[in-house]
Amino acid sequence: MSKDALMPRLTWIFAILLTLTAAHAAGSGTANSSPLYVVRHDHWSADDEQGYRQFIQVIGESACDTVNACLHSDANPFRASDPPNHSFAADCADLPYVLRFYYAWKRGLPFSYVGAVVPHGAVGSDGDLRYSRHGNSVASRVDVASGVMSGYEIIDQIRAAVSSATYRIHPDLEKPFEQDFYSPAITPRSVGPGTVIYDPAGHLAMVYKIGADGRVYFFDAHTDNSLTQMTYDLRFMRARPAHGAGFKNWRPIRLVGATRQADGTLAGGHIVVAANKDIADFSDEQYFGNGRRPADEDWAQGTFVLHNERLGYYDYVRAQLAGGRLMFDPVGEVGDMASSICSNLKYRVQAVDRAISAGMARMPEPERLPPNIYGTEGDWETYSTPSRDARLKTAFKALRDEAQRFVQMHHREGAIRHLFYFGDDLVGDMLAAYDRATSQCRIVYTRSDGSKVALSYEQARERLFAMSFDPYQCPERRWGATDQAELSTCPDGPVKQDWYSAEQNLRNQTDRSYDARMDFTRDELKTPGAGKGERLQPDTDVRGYLQSLRGAAIN
Repeated sequence: MSKDALMPRLTWIFAILLTLTAAHAAGSGTANSSPLYVVRHDHWSADDEQGYRQFIQVIGESACDTVNACLHSDANPFRASDPPNHSFAADCADLPYVLRFYYAWKRGLPFSYVGAVVPHGAVGSDGDLRYSRHGNSVASRVDVASGVMSGYEIIDQIRAAVSSATYRIHPDLEKPFEQDFYSPAITPRSVGPGTVIYDPAGHLAMVYKIGADGRVYFFDAHTDNSLTQMTYDLRFMRARPAHGAGFKNWRPIRLVGATRQADGTLAGGHIVVAANKDIADFSDEQYFGNGRRPADEDWAQGTFVLHNERLGYYDYVRAQLAGGRLMFDPVGEVGDMASSICSNLKYRVQAVDRAISAGMARMPEPERLPPNIYGTEGDWETYSTPSRDARLKTAFKALRDEAQRFVQMHHREGAIRHLFYFGDDLVGDMLAAYDRATSQCRIVYTRSDGSKVALSYEQARERLFAMSFDPYQCPERRWGATDQAELSTCPDGPVKQDWYSAEQNLRNQTDRSYDARMDFTRDELKTPGAGKGERLQPDTDVRGYLQSLRGAAIN
């Protein structure tokens, strides 16, 4: 049997095994088939947590591309308990809550969640809670009552209550109420499938796998309910501890004071949420390092040391999750990173198509940009792509930087111990891996007249900073067309063309500044100033860099 023929069968077998394992883990042979949410267990056992991790891993490794598709697919062992016409939805902040509660519902497990947050240490409003300068604190909690509402209704209530602001909490802050998550130790036992990752720029993701080399694989949701898969890196930035960035695990909870009914369900009682001191693997090393703890305001001075070697944060995370050893396969990783970028280009095709299908390109440009192009609401949040594009640009730049780092590590005395490479032409082998991966990448977008344009990986990279994030502009502009023949089908008039030109500096930046004022008019954008982007574009040309080294001395 060929590998291609074998893989679907193995996936099917794995799904069956997961169903059996999850049933055993919950101590019940069947999932709750009733729409009503009922509690049968007063806490999540170790087996329940393991079942949940397996549930998340199979979803992440499946081909589903929306939460609705995932929960109705073979990846979900509980799918038969839901009406086939029920539609599940989740954006990035909802996703961890929807999947965690869904599993609790189907297994009769208790659930509680943060009902509201307020700016921490601030009097009155601190602007948008998703980007509060000093973080947030929990203002209220909600214990989900057993036998009162359907799970579908509860999911809607949870989605209405939570946002990325719910995650923006200092890891040590436990008053007046506990938050839903805690900061885990950076170890393979603590960070794994089901762990949540928070980007303080307002994005969430869920870990579904840790590779043998320590790479963290995650999936995330978007405002259009699509799901994407990537690996963890500097696209998820660090920030001051008060912003709560990084890895998060669900806090243990216990239902106390409940009464066991004749049918075996639990009624009444209240949820007790575990404190940091009672969680064995609580650690805030991801914020302060593993040496002498600095003060909060000096958090960036924290150091990460492994085997007497000082590492950068992202290298430390990878080494710890690989069991304490930092190793890179430079040839394989260059190819993997290029393939991952290709996947993200294809996800972008879907995002732009949704905006075009919604008729956004036919609408007039507003007189001003939103107050902040990265964090807003309404049509701009749903159909624009500034955050997605910034992460994509960061990925292109990271690949270019990693290629250079691998070359320098290979030629630096002593650093070779981190490289898994035994050839005699690293530059040539990396270039070949890059070319193999990129030659297989082809994306196709639809022009305004319905005709198709195919772009290679390198063509997409070359026009990366010309790709418009503005949902009101034609698809040709959204894909960075500059050739007049390609642009000939774009109906944008002089006003939209002028907006496109004025937004160039915003397209040049890779950093997402959520606390910057950006509600500029077209004319205001044309003059330099805070929040108006960058004049220069970073280098993303991996191929050009590697080719320049052929026969050259390496510093």
